[in-house]
Amino acid sequence: MKLSKIVTTLFAIAAYVLPVHADELPPVEEGSFSLAIIPDTQHYQGKGTNRKKQAQAPTSNPVFEAITDCIIDELQRQRIVFVSHVGDIVDRNNDEQWTVAQKCMNKLQGKVPYGISVGNHDMITKTGDSSLFQKYFPQSRFSKFDWYGGCYKSPNGQPEISGNNANSFQLFSAGDMDFLFLHLECNAPDSVLAWADKVLEQHSDRRAIITTHMGLGPLNRPKQARDYFDTPKGRMTWKKCHGTNGNTSQQMWDKCFSKHKNLFMICCGDQSRTQALHQSVKGQHGNTVHELLSDYGSNGFRLMKFIPDQNKIEVRTWNPVTQEYCEKTSIVPERDQHQFTLEYQMTK
Repeated sequence: MKLSKIVTTLFAIAAYVLPVHADELPPVEEGSFSLAIIPDTQHYQGKGTNRKKQAQAPTSNPVFEAITDCIIDELQRQRIVFVSHVGDIVDRNNDEQWTVAQKCMNKLQGKVPYGISVGNHDMITKTGDSSLFQKYFPQSRFSKFDWYGGCYKSPNGQPEISGNNANSFQLFSAGDMDFLFLHLECNAPDSVLAWADKVLEQHSDRRAIITTHMGLGPLNRPKQARDYFDTPKGRMTWKKCHGTNGNTSQQMWDKCFSKHKNLFMICCGDQSRTQALHQSVKGQHGNTVHELLSDYGSNGFRLMKFIPDQNKIEVRTWNPVTQEYCEKTSIVPERDQHQFTLEYQMTK
C-alpha cells in the first residue's frame, strides 16, 4: 500500500475510534436515549451572593444557563428523555438566586420531563424548611404534566417541612421500558422514606432511579479541611439537614433504598471536594445499584446514554462552556471517573 493511502487509512481509523473532543457531542444511535444529570449549580454572580465587589450587579449564573441551554440544544440529537437536578440549586437561599434558578429551569418547562432534589443550600438546614424552593418550584408547576407522579404531603398540613414538591416522583417510558424517577431531599426524614417505600412498591414494575442530594463522599464527618479530600470515601454516615429527624445517606440506604429490587441507580451531588465518584453495590434482592456522585462546579454535567441492545449505560461528562468532554479535573485526574460505562440488563 502506498504511503499516502496508509496515512489516509490511519486518519480514518483515528476519527472512528477516538471520541469527539470539542465543538459538539456526537448524536446517539437509533434505539438509544439519554438522561441528563445537572450537578450542584451554586456558581452565582452579582447581587444576592457573598461577593461584595459584585453586590450591585444583576444576579446571574452563566454556568447554570450554559447547562440548560445545552440540554435544549441537544434534546433531539441526544434523545434526552429526562433531566434530574441533584440539588444545591442555589448557593444562598434567597429570592435573587431562586429567581435566576427558576429562569434557567424554565427553559426545560414543557419540553422534557424533569425533577429536582432539594439540597442543604436550598433549605434552612436545622429545620428542613424549604419554603423558598416550594415558592419557585411548587407542585402546581408540575401537576399539569402527565409524567408527574406526585409528591410527599406533610401529615400536619404544614408543607414547609418536606412538602409541596420537596420530595417528588416522575414516570416516563423510553426504549420500550417504563421508569420511575424519585427525587428526595437531603437527609430525608423517616416519614419521607416511608412515603418513598410506598411509591417504589406501588411502581415495582418500573425500573427505578433515585436522586437525593447527599450520597457519596467522605465516609465520616470531616474534622479539618483536608479530610474532605483525603479521608476514605463511600456512602456517607454523617448529615447536614433536619436535625435529629434527618437520615444519613447510609441510613437512607439501609432503611429504604436497599429493599427495592427495581432500583438500579442513585444519583447525588453535594461534595465539591470529591467532585466525581461512582460505585456499584448489591441490594437485598441481589440487584446491582449504581451510585454516582457528580458535583462539577464549572467543569460540566452528566449525559447518560442508555444502549438497550448492548445492556450498557455510557456515562459522559460534558462541559458546555468549553464545548468539550471533561477528561480530568484538578481534584479528580482519573479519566474513568468522568467517562465510563455501566453494565445494566435491559434486553434478554
